[in-house]
Amino acid sequence: MAEFSQKRGKRRGDEGLGSMVDFLLANARLVLGVGGAAVLGIATLAVKRFIDRATSPRDEDDTKADSWKELSLLKATPHLQPRPPPAALSQPVLPLAPSSSAPEGPAKSDPEVTPQLSSPAPLCLTLQERLLAFERDRVTIPAAQVALAKQLAGDIALELQAYFQSKFPELPFGAFVPGGPLYDGLQAGAADHVRLLVPLVLEPGLWSLVPGVDTVARDPRCWAVRRTQLEFCPRGSSPWDRFLVGGYLSSRVLLELLRKVLAASVNWPAIGSLLGCLIRPSMASEELLLEVQHERLELTVAVLVAVPGVDADDRLLLAWPLEGLAGNLWLQDLYPVEAARLRALDDRDAGTRRRLLLLLCAVCHGCSALGQLGRGHLTQVVLRLGEDNVDWTEEALGERFLQALELLIGSLEQASLPCHFNPSVNLFSNLREEEIDDIGYALYSGLQEPEGLL
Repeated sequence: MAEFSQKRGKRRGDEGLGSMVDFLLANARLVLGVGGAAVLGIATLAVKRFIDRATSPRDEDDTKADSWKELSLLKATPHLQPRPPPAALSQPVLPLAPSSSAPEGPAKSDPEVTPQLSSPAPLCLTLQERLLAFERDRVTIPAAQVALAKQLAGDIALELQAYFQSKFPELPFGAFVPGGPLYDGLQAGAADHVRLLVPLVLEPGLWSLVPGVDTVARDPRCWAVRRTQLEFCPRGSSPWDRFLVGGYLSSRVLLELLRKVLAASVNWPAIGSLLGCLIRPSMASEELLLEVQHERLELTVAVLVAVPGVDADDRLLLAWPLEGLAGNLWLQDLYPVEAARLRALDDRDAGTRRRLLLLLCAVCHGCSALGQLGRGHLTQVVLRLGEDNVDWTEEALGERFLQALELLIGSLEQASLPCHFNPSVNLFSNLREEEIDDIGYALYSGLQEPEGLL
């Protein structure tokens, strides 16, 4: 009986409060409109439920029912459409001309009438717009930084060549030439790496090239430099004969000699003080690297001992720290050929292949999961896409970017990325299965949401 009277009193209270709600909503519709009245109704209902919860016990079933009813009410509430920004916001603001009917005296400022400048709403950029912004902020290198890096590399090349001529007067070296992606407009983000070629001048007719697949190493990336004409020019006739191993010019012996020279013989503190920077050889890497610290940049100079133009194809071979049976062979450097091909393709149709390569390099450099993808891998992808007769204008850069991601994912699924100019070389052969899975997952996630890579 008591429960019944309690429910009856509650019902009367609900009726009184309901009539009040009806009165408020009726007047609110006239003032606020339908949307405002709905919001006011929800607020009033919330106050009513708060009073009910405080004055009467609630059953679990009633709570569940009220919950889904409130949820349905919230879902059914009409959303107020945001007012579109006035067209004047996209136009320059012009000063208002004084009205002829306005008094000449100082006007009183009304804080309620004073227009308030609101912050613009965040723009929803397309992938194309994000790529261009990323290129501007993360890819483009300031011209002053590029000029400084080139100047330092050129000065180091001159100093190093002068030292080599005094240290090894019997060894004919060519001109030490700095170069690489920074000089070809293919460096992204920072001017932090330069290639310094140290060419060997070999006597014509005394040397020939043997493909790496025809040696015991069976390595298609490499070539062997064989000494010839020993019956007419015996061993010792060439100053480079001191670096022969089994009748072949050994890249490993040359690397060991130059490593000792760069680490212990060259007076780098004196050269650095002369050039206004700090220079020291890198002892942690098997490559011949010089670390340059300037007050405005940090630069790595890779000293590359090279054998250029021995055969008619003008191949460029590098002394590279190779392992196993290929330790005495020379690695063929395809970078000059690849850079020249990209330039020729872009010049043919005013394309954006090199810009795409720069974007991919910057994206992979900024993502730890994609750090295993170097410039060599990405160059093959752009070259393969670049040979297709498709749209390579700036407007299609976003589409080409997604296409490059798809090609990389497809190559990872097959664990095969053939070299463009030497298809027998698989550039993914040195990746472990776990690394392939990690790179593939990161690229697949980036393909679903490309903005996450930028």
